Amino acid sequence: MKNPSITHPQKGFTLVELLVVIAIIAVLAAAGFAGGTAAMNKARKVTAQAAATSLATAIEQFYTEYSALPDVGASAVVTNGATGVTLLNILAGLEPGPTIQNDRKVRFLSLKEAKNNKDGLVFNSTGTAITNLFDPWGQPYYVSLDDDYDERIAVAPGNGIPTSNLNGRRVAVYSFGVKTLADAKPSTFVKTW
Repeated sequence: MKNPSITHPQKGFTLVELLVVIAIIAVLAAAGFAGGTAAMNKARKVTAQAAATSLATAIEQFYTEYSALPDVGASAVVTNGATGVTLLNILAGLEPGPTIQNDRKVRFLSLKEAKNNKDGLVFNSTGTAITNLFDPWGQPYYVSLDDDYDERIAVAPGNGIPTSNLNGRRVAVYSFGVKTLADAKPSTFVKTW
């Protein structure tokens, strides 16, 4: 005969226990997401810094090899503009045209190829010329050259970034470090000085 006063424990979780577990998971996920976003932005900044430094070093190596800076017709260039693209092709030894500044075809600049127009070099369809260089946010790099050879450069980025007067330098490279220039701040700025 069964005793009706003895109860057996129920298997499973109560609704309150499930809600507590879901709340704990949500809090941990939110904390992990915030930390993950910060880590991703730091990684992008480090990558942008490395590319900017590589570009500046390539220009310095060109100067060492040829005793002159690449002549692109401007002292301030953007890597997705005509003068910036000319500079990139000179440094990569891919310079077309009748007048060649890098006549030894030395490859001073060697960066990875971009994916989806972000974080690297963009080549033409035949792979024979560079058409752009983008930072990890999909923005170009900005290059200031000491084209009068007095080893003084005034870099005026704008967008809330103060002007820098650099002495003893032939080149300065920077990126705003954001997806849209309106979001640029001194804390996002990536520079080689």
